[in-house]
Amino acid sequence: MHASFHVIIRSSDYKKGRIYKLKIAIIKFFKKYSHAWVLLYTFIYMPWFTYLERHVTKDYHLIHSSLDRHIPFVEYFIIPYLLWFAFIAAVLIYFFFTDKIDFYRMTAFMFTGMTIFLIVCTFYPNGQHLRPHTFIRDNIFVDLVKLLYEKDTPTNVLPSIHVFNSLSAMIAIAHSKALKKHRMVQISSYFLAVLIILSTVFLKQHSIIDVIAAFCMAGVIYPFVYAIQPKKVTGAAHQTV
Repeated sequence: MHASFHVIIRSSDYKKGRIYKLKIAIIKFFKKYSHAWVLLYTFIYMPWFTYLERHVTKDYHLIHSSLDRHIPFVEYFIIPYLLWFAFIAAVLIYFFFTDKIDFYRMTAFMFTGMTIFLIVCTFYPNGQHLRPHTFIRDNIFVDLVKLLYEKDTPTNVLPSIHVFNSLSAMIAIAHSKALKKHRMVQISSYFLAVLIILSTVFLKQHSIIDVIAAFCMAGVIYPFVYAIQPKKVTGAAHQTV
């Protein structure tokens, strides 16, 4: 009877010990990665963007340049266009876990531009009519483009977020002291980003005006985020986390 009672006590103490260790581990995790709070911006951006996608369907300003007519449709660019999602996620995740300051700077740059984009599209509804209605080839790349056209409306295009966020990632990578030691990683990232930017016009997802607007927006935001150098801090605070 007594032995059984002691076993129950030990079992209870063991469970309490595990729960305590788990709580400590969770507290340490959130303390170490407290910068995750900025990702709450998703709950601002996505509802706002979704609203625009559903409501900007007519009576919008047409974005078009005569240069757009000279840019051919090339379905193969669907590959870098879709890789954009993985590219941006990978860069954000990398800085999230390796350098808190670079993560803050990248998200400050990116989220500022994304907010400006939402404001522009709210007060200046815009769209484009560049997409082809027929395709001269029939292949898996064309099928992917058709699926993209079906899921993504041709509205809310100015400035191009595909372009702007690619520039955000490129700039963050260029400013990373750690990645400067890995030149091939940097060069490969730049190459992919350039292909993504080109894909926006070769897939007729954006006018060249949208691309130029994204570059201009990046140029305006850049000095406010990257021209001011952060204060030097000790290794643990600066992280490399």
